[in-house]
Amino acid sequence: MLHSFAPFSRCGHVCRRAVLGAAGIAMLAAPFVLRAQESPRLLNIGLTPVFLNDDLGLLSALKTYLEAFTARPVKLVLRRTYQEITGLLLSGQLDAAWICGYPYVAFRDRLDLLAVPLWRGKPVYQSYLIAGADSQTASVEDLRGGVHAFSDPNSNSGYLVTAALLMEMGQRPEQFFARVFFTYGHRNVVRAVAAGLADSGSVDGYVWEVITETEPKLTSGTRIIRKSEWLGFPPIAIPRGALARPEAQVLQQAFVSMGDDPRGQFVLQLLRLDGFTRAEPSLFDSIAAKADLVKRLG
Repeated sequence: MLHSFAPFSRCGHVCRRAVLGAAGIAMLAAPFVLRAQESPRLLNIGLTPVFLNDDLGLLSALKTYLEAFTARPVKLVLRRTYQEITGLLLSGQLDAAWICGYPYVAFRDRLDLLAVPLWRGKPVYQSYLIAGADSQTASVEDLRGGVHAFSDPNSNSGYLVTAALLMEMGQRPEQFFARVFFTYGHRNVVRAVAAGLADSGSVDGYVWEVITETEPKLTSGTRIIRKSEWLGFPPIAIPRGALARPEAQVLQQAFVSMGDDPRGQFVLQLLRLDGFTRAEPSLFDSIAAKADLVKRLG
């Protein structure tokens, strides 16, 4: 901001040289002020292939839609794990991030909800326990002693739900299974089980259903052993208090209005989602209870 000033000479008259100098500074500064007004701040939004397939067409469509709606440049920041993306979000290096319910409840004293996806009309999904299509497994107990594929240690559907279930049975995953490993992608869990690299796996039910629709040959190598209760869908989160900022408000509106714009409809079609909605933190209370159980017994 430029401050006007009127320097005086000893005789009390305005100094012409000072006034001209101030005017010159203002004229020189004006282009920079205008340039700042014409160049909205870049929005950094975090994603992870643990949940979202890093398909270039999808990422391009999402970026195009968000930039058009917000009238701001958008950078989609991809990392391999939820831990990396959550760390960037908490440190202020991201304006928002599509994370999972597990890291959200772990840091909900430092995060707010921006938007939650709607799948089949509701902001919820399930975790699936899957086994090979030819497996004789009929229950969770039948998985004991086998090799199990998890998605990510900070994934609700890809780790927490199964870990909490086993701890309710008095077992830790590493005790119940002969071996566990992380694939860092729900699609990779399905691949591992279908290929026989794992006897069973913990996977996002939404992802499994979408793969069944788009790549039926892949999920045909697996079958569902158990479905969890309905849980809060992986949300888009922002740092606590950031929703008061204009850029966060317009970004939130971009997501909740996605179904009203042809470009947004295309993104939703690629994601197989119905839209996004605002949600209360209580949507994730059941995930928080599982996290508390694992923390207490683990």
